[in-house]
Amino acid sequence: MQTYQLHSINGPVVTVKGRTGLSMMEMVHVGKERLVGEVIRLDADAATIQVYEETGGLRPGEPVEPTGAPLSVTLGPGILRNIYDGIQRPLPAIEAASGSFIGRGAQAPALDTEHKWDVTVTVKPGDTLEPGQVYATCPETPAITHRCMLSPLYSRCTVTWAAENGAYTVEEPIAKVKDESGKEITLTLCQKWPIRTPRPAAARMTSPKPLITGQRVIDTMFPLAKGGAAAIPGGFGTGKTMTQHQLAKWCDADIIIYVGCGERGNEMTQALQEFSELTDPRTGNSLMDRTVLIANTSNMPVAAREASIYTGITLAEYYRDMGYHAAMMADSTSRWAEALREISGRLEEMPADEGYPAYLPSRLAEFYERAGYFKTLGGEEGSVSVIGAVSPQGNDFSEPVTQNTKRFTRCFWALDKSLAYARHYPAINWNDSYSEYLGDLSEWYYDNVGTDFMQCRSRLADLLLQETNLMQIVKLIGSDVLPDDQKLTIEIARVIRVGFLQQNAFHATDTFVPLEKQLKMMEVILYLYDKCSALVAKQVPVSTLMATGLFDTLVKMKYDIPNDDFSRFDALRAEIDTKLAAAGAGAGNKEGGSAQ
Repeated sequence: MQTYQLHSINGPVVTVKGRTGLSMMEMVHVGKERLVGEVIRLDADAATIQVYEETGGLRPGEPVEPTGAPLSVTLGPGILRNIYDGIQRPLPAIEAASGSFIGRGAQAPALDTEHKWDVTVTVKPGDTLEPGQVYATCPETPAITHRCMLSPLYSRCTVTWAAENGAYTVEEPIAKVKDESGKEITLTLCQKWPIRTPRPAAARMTSPKPLITGQRVIDTMFPLAKGGAAAIPGGFGTGKTMTQHQLAKWCDADIIIYVGCGERGNEMTQALQEFSELTDPRTGNSLMDRTVLIANTSNMPVAAREASIYTGITLAEYYRDMGYHAAMMADSTSRWAEALREISGRLEEMPADEGYPAYLPSRLAEFYERAGYFKTLGGEEGSVSVIGAVSPQGNDFSEPVTQNTKRFTRCFWALDKSLAYARHYPAINWNDSYSEYLGDLSEWYYDNVGTDFMQCRSRLADLLLQETNLMQIVKLIGSDVLPDDQKLTIEIARVIRVGFLQQNAFHATDTFVPLEKQLKMMEVILYLYDKCSALVAKQVPVSTLMATGLFDTLVKMKYDIPNDDFSRFDALRAEIDTKLAAAGAGAGNKEGGSAQ
């Protein structure tokens, strides 16, 4: 291929002058150190390239080599357990070769080319292969079986040769096929896919089930469907990363893709260390057995930050096509948007709101629309759930990234600074958050958890809303002037907030709560409220009901009742009946005595 010469350098944006044979989104190698770049604009007499590595020291006149292909990732066994940068360079392999500080132009194969996998070939000569159909499998980790599929880039093929079952590297031939034009294609354990192109599926489906996380405020109040998209906006210190770590560990997805996009280096280091030490609650092995980490810290080249999101979603789609349910955590999309803004500024494009490019909404839409619940080309069902953290400056949810993200996600978990500072975690504000999946999932909750689950959830939400309205009055004139029924509402809302919505990630019982226990907790809270309401209607003072200690008992039940023994809830109901009956009788005796 023809080699071109650099004409100008402006940070991560470089240009090549003259009429070139480059195409839009083509991957190129820039300079003598062969830095990775991508064509992002073409004019009649120039091509503009964004470089995914530090460009310091580059000079005009250095070579630019085209590759003839778009920026792509390598897909195959060995992705899981790995740690990549934004353009799928394996950081452990590069560290082993060049040390802790990665030099420019450092290259290493995305997949280990020497490791031999125990392959079972599932086709034989004469078989017909459609795109998306499996031709070989191998155990990638103890938790995940890797299914090698015919790439959607090919058409229908006929198998002409198949290898025997055995140990193979990712580059050794597994099968040979001929497409309908007679062209022979050699299939290995890996394939390439351009990161900006969504992988095709047979059909997009309505998600029939929730992504169960074990976090009460999410599963009960604001659930996310499998294949859904959620946003977690919050200012500094509100717990975005902590919440995503909890979801990564406990959600019932098969594959976890964690993308640290432009995050602080020490925070990313902590995430890498914690993930490697966590035990998978599903298998008892390391959580890394079904996890991929993409580390792109804030001091890494800004253009690679922009690519890291697409790299992560492409890996998630690949495992979706195998029939797995993947969950991708993007932390944070605000840093990704800042990368768009910086590159757009260097391209001298007309800025829109707060300097972001005018195409920010369409880029966000392209990303979040790649989430979904699909019927795959191979006939399986798989999903990609996307949970994107947003870091609005000054905790201002009216800024462009947060507002545009709300347009393309149906689940919004708004983190509250005041809740976080009060040590209420997860710091999800129940007044500002919402989930549009409630209607879609109500039937699933009805069939699989309990017929009254959605009714209990609605009553809890209503009580919290009543408390919010009452607290505005309390701030003005105090709580003493409120009637007893409204005082009861405030007290039961406190039980809901502290005993139900607040959750301790470091407590063995409370860190993950099954849906059955969540329903039992709601039922007991509402049972206490209904019993107390009946007594308040009979003029029993709320202070008398508070003196029973039942409200504090319900706050602590999340710790006291184990996740596998729900019989304790029956004992709790009996205790409520006994103590409230005594309180009611005592209040009645006092009234009788005062009447005499």
